[in-house]
Amino acid sequence: MQQTDFEPISRVSVPSLDSILGKPFPVLDDGFVRLVDYMGSDESIVQAARVSYGKGTKKVNEDRGLVRYLMRHRHSTPFEMCEIKLHVRVPMDTWRQWIRHRTANVNEYSTRYSVAIDSAQTTKPSEWRLQSKANMQGSNGFLEIEKGNLLTQKESDLQALANNIYQERLDLGVAREQARKDLPLATYTEAYWKVDLHNLLHFLALRMDDHAQLEIRNFATIIGDEIVSKWVPYTWEAFLDYRVQSVFLTQYDKKIISALNQGGKQAAIELAKEFGLLDETGSTNKKSRERDELEGKLTNLGFAIPWT
Repeated sequence: MQQTDFEPISRVSVPSLDSILGKPFPVLDDGFVRLVDYMGSDESIVQAARVSYGKGTKKVNEDRGLVRYLMRHRHSTPFEMCEIKLHVRVPMDTWRQWIRHRTANVNEYSTRYSVAIDSAQTTKPSEWRLQSKANMQGSNGFLEIEKGNLLTQKESDLQALANNIYQERLDLGVAREQARKDLPLATYTEAYWKVDLHNLLHFLALRMDDHAQLEIRNFATIIGDEIVSKWVPYTWEAFLDYRVQSVFLTQYDKKIISALNQGGKQAAIELAKEFGLLDETGSTNKKSRERDELEGKLTNLGFAIPWT
């Protein structure tokens, strides 16, 4: 190819995304998410997928179909051609969950060099969640409002005391890196978070899920609904269809559903016993998270649960 044969290149622009650059979307009581910069679009994904086809093969009316094909068959590389940079303000305990996703570039506000942000997440009396008995890492239901009032007041007292002690240490000349050590995890921090679209969608699939902690779910939902949906609408549509609102079937799931369809309830029960999802009598007294998940899928698909 001669040098003069190269097509001109211009930066991809998404007007609906440009219109929200720098706009803070509020999350929780004092958090936010805002778009700082982005690279690429749905068009960039299609271009990357078709790079081997050469000039003249791209048809705009086929873009949506190709994006959906790539998402459906988990061809992730083209989605890595798009990147986004966000500025977030988030409580430290929520940020700990966020930073577990080690597939992004991060620069966080440092309380070694700067005074800690004078803000901490607070909890309304009606928002104290109860520990789930079925899920050791989740919550279910809410505390009575009278008890919630007491906890909210104590939370306020604790945060004020911690902040006063922190400020006292600073006033006495204690180094910021040491003065900060007793600040509560509810203290807000800020960070720039840059991630490619493939890894961002993986983050959203996990953190928008009903099983994710409510606080980080709120951040993920805002990122998805307010930013990603505007940035890459074809990709977002495919992501919702094939990841968020789809049902993943294991080998056990497929075999039991097939047995239920072809042989009826008893055939499905016998197979579930063989797989260890039920005890030898066919009872559900035996705890099984895998069985619980299968029951959810059966209900989702419109099947009656055979062993109930």
